[in-house]
Amino acid sequence: MRWNKFTIQTKTDMEDIVISSLADIGIQGVEIEDKQPLTQQDKEQMFVDILPDMPEDDGVAYLNFYLDEQEDKEAILEKVKAELEDLASYLDIGAGTITESQTEDKDWINNWKEFFKQFYVDDILIIPSWEEVKAEDQDKMIIHIDPGTAFGTGKHETTQLCIRQLKKYVTRSTELLDVGTGSGILGIIALKFGAKHVVGTDLDPCAVPAVAENLEVNHVPSKDFDMMIGNIIDDKEVQDKVGYEKYDIVVANILADVLVPLTPVILNQMKPGAIYITSGIIDMKEELVVETVKKAGLELVEVTRQGEWVSVTARKPK
Repeated sequence: MRWNKFTIQTKTDMEDIVISSLADIGIQGVEIEDKQPLTQQDKEQMFVDILPDMPEDDGVAYLNFYLDEQEDKEAILEKVKAELEDLASYLDIGAGTITESQTEDKDWINNWKEFFKQFYVDDILIIPSWEEVKAEDQDKMIIHIDPGTAFGTGKHETTQLCIRQLKKYVTRSTELLDVGTGSGILGIIALKFGAKHVVGTDLDPCAVPAVAENLEVNHVPSKDFDMMIGNIIDDKEVQDKVGYEKYDIVVANILADVLVPLTPVILNQMKPGAIYITSGIIDMKEELVVETVKKAGLELVEVTRQGEWVSVTARKPK
């Protein structure tokens, strides 16, 4: 099916008002395109590998809505134009123009599959479940990962840095906490390295089914990996549920701006002598994270690098 796409040009500070007006006439699910910078709260909520580069904010916003071919677009457009004219009579909504284009009905949830191919991290083969393992790879450590709507294929440098550090420190008795779990790749690899048990936390509820599916395809018992949703930085209930002085290793592949508030908190979850593996750190933020772990009372163990990215590993004193 082809969809009619309509784009309204307005101002960033008028987005909510225009969207509310569209909702009043029955248009839901409006897509926003703007260049507003991320707030500090946004950054603290982004438990992901990469902080997007954002262009300079120009104050302009584009609001997209879609109508299928069966809908009376002329009648709907008349209502939209009337709403915009009404708003413009007492507010500065910017250009207020409407442009039309057409788009295919794509399967956005599954489109990423065409770009995700098997690859190696040293001697570990990471492969999506829909690809076949070649005969010559049968004796390798094989990790099946389908990230779906939860972030994390293992291909990014920050994830690979964490994998290499986990390989160094995981033992048969390791209790591991993965902050910002995503697809569960780090926890699953830790279990494959021999870890005893993993607890994962994430802000995105999509991480729960993603982790469950990836545990299943890797033949890992669900009892070995507990998944929790919530912000461990400031949510006491999550902190209590995760537990205190319980973990031999904490891994946090997130962002430097999140590691700063996380580090002094996560010490409470770590056993004396526990290892703290961090990544998601662009090279220019290396010193910030190093100073953060030192300020928290951790002993700096190692800094490793790959491309422009950095992993900082530290240890809690015994």
